Amino acid sequence: MAKRAGWLGRLGSKLNRMEARLDERRAEVEAEARGDLPRELPHPVASAPVPGSAAGAGPAVTPPPAAVAVLPERPDPVSVVPWGMRVAAEVSWRLLLLAGMLWVLMKVISEVRLVVLAFAAALLVTALLQPFVVRLRRLGLPRGLATAVTAVLGFVVIGLVGWFVVWQVMENLDDLSDRVRDGINELKLWALDSPFHVTEKQINDIAKNLSETIGTNTEQITSAGLQGVTVLVEVLTGILLAMFSTLFLLYDGKRIWTWTLGLVPAAARPGVAGAGPRAWRTLTAYVRGTVLVALIDAIFIGLGIYFLDVPMAVPLAVFIFLFAFIPLVGAVVSGALAVVVALVTQGVFSALMVLLVVLAVQQIEGHVLQPFILGRAVRVHPLAVVLSVAAGGMIAGIGGAVVAVPLVAVTNTVVSYLRAYSREQLHHGAGSVGPAPHGATAVRSAVREAGAGDH
Repeated sequence: MAKRAGWLGRLGSKLNRMEARLDERRAEVEAEARGDLPRELPHPVASAPVPGSAAGAGPAVTPPPAAVAVLPERPDPVSVVPWGMRVAAEVSWRLLLLAGMLWVLMKVISEVRLVVLAFAAALLVTALLQPFVVRLRRLGLPRGLATAVTAVLGFVVIGLVGWFVVWQVMENLDDLSDRVRDGINELKLWALDSPFHVTEKQINDIAKNLSETIGTNTEQITSAGLQGVTVLVEVLTGILLAMFSTLFLLYDGKRIWTWTLGLVPAAARPGVAGAGPRAWRTLTAYVRGTVLVALIDAIFIGLGIYFLDVPMAVPLAVFIFLFAFIPLVGAVVSGALAVVVALVTQGVFSALMVLLVVLAVQQIEGHVLQPFILGRAVRVHPLAVVLSVAAGGMIAGIGGAVVAVPLVAVTNTVVSYLRAYSREQLHHGAGSVGPAPHGATAVRSAVREAGAGDH
């Protein structure tokens, strides 16, 4: 009996140990199913002998309670996301924010386009006239008198140029109409004698269809004329705004810049204060250089047109001067206008000669005048010029195309200076401007600094 009782006790203790192991395994499987591993599992605890077991059968243990897994705390989600994805996400939402800001800015500019273009024109005129104010101040004139004299003389010169262009066009309009009519007749005769087998009936049909088109679209032409009147009123309003803005910028430009600088955050104010004068010097150099290059183009192309006996040589030269303020595109448009006038008034040979003169002057301008006069301060890549002119024209028409390139040149100067200023601040140990690292970036930076300190 004693042996049987001892054997039963040993069997019971083995069964209890097997049950405890099964409970432990069940807990591990449940923890793995949840994605967590248990930190530690309790071990079976010895207890009093089981009643009914033999004294010499060895210590008996009671079955432990079910093993409870102690789960670790979940890691920070920021530390789980890969570093490249975190960088891409932060760059993406910043780019989206900038895109939204630019979209809103473009909408605001389109709504107040007249005011923005008038102020931009005032900045360009001020950059052109400010050196004269400085010279008059050096001669002893008070600031108000120097500003008034410069502004009045500048506006008078601009007004005389505009009046001269209109006067020349009106004086030569009848002659131009007669020459255009003769040119059309010559073109008609050439088409009849050409190998294209054009008949007089086809030419008359084209003229008849053109007349009928003009007659049926009288309402559209009238509405276009009314829109032209509205545009003329807007242009006059813009000219008045530009004149007043130029006057105040010439007189009180430094105070206006100081007030604008006060709107910049204090941390970025020293950099902006250094970038402002450099941007103004770039704008001044661009305007003065462009005026000089446009004047040289107008003189030489105008002389070529005059010696080829093309009518309205002086108005065409003035148009070439004005269109030169639109880089690349303006030269093409003004040159094409001169060639067309020569073609319809003087024939194919004169048109070809005018084309040669225009191309020669433009090549000299692009390879000699602009690098020598404008220099490196306002050098902009031709691709940037084309894209900026196209974007400016789409946003604000001709005025936007005129303002686009100086805006790109000034932006390039400001960005280059701020980049150099930031590197200089870091070199002198002033630290970078901006918020401190946070989140996983801060943890990574702290680990990197600790590792550098150990070495």
